[in-house]
Amino acid sequence: MNTAPPRRDRLSALLRWLLGIRYIKFGMVGASGTVVNIAVLYLGHEYLFQSLEGPGGKPYASLALAIAVATVNNFTWNRLWTWADRLAQPPEDAAGETTPPASLGAQLAKYALASWFGSGLQYGLTLWLTHSMHYMVANVIAIVIASVSNFLANDRWTFRKR
Repeated sequence: MNTAPPRRDRLSALLRWLLGIRYIKFGMVGASGTVVNIAVLYLGHEYLFQSLEGPGGKPYASLALAIAVATVNNFTWNRLWTWADRLAQPPEDAAGETTPPASLGAQLAKYALASWFGSGLQYGLTLWLTHSMHYMVANVIAIVIASVSNFLANDRWTFRKR
């Protein structure tokens, strides 16, 4: 008689394990932020800021709004899901004394700064790598490196272990 768990149970266990990995959660939040960014960019450029940007114009205002909304979206989901376990712990200082948690605004500012650093890193790496490879390949490599940088900055700084 076969006592191995059914394939569905093994697949479900694997999925739960993967979702428990913080970097996978971070990546899923980043993917949702990309969708939010694209949607806000489109709506802003085609409807909200059409009179400012004009047909065929550069989407400066729309892009700024899209980045801001996506950053807040990603911060919210990373705070509520990716690093939720760390927010549940009372923070302590080096002496083991309980300290007040960082304000939501301060945490958002740290997150935004870490995200801007990652964006700058992606931009610079893409330009540098295009000297030796196709720009699309260079951009994908830069995105992967920048996402690791963003993850580490947020893991060690924004949502550091208490």
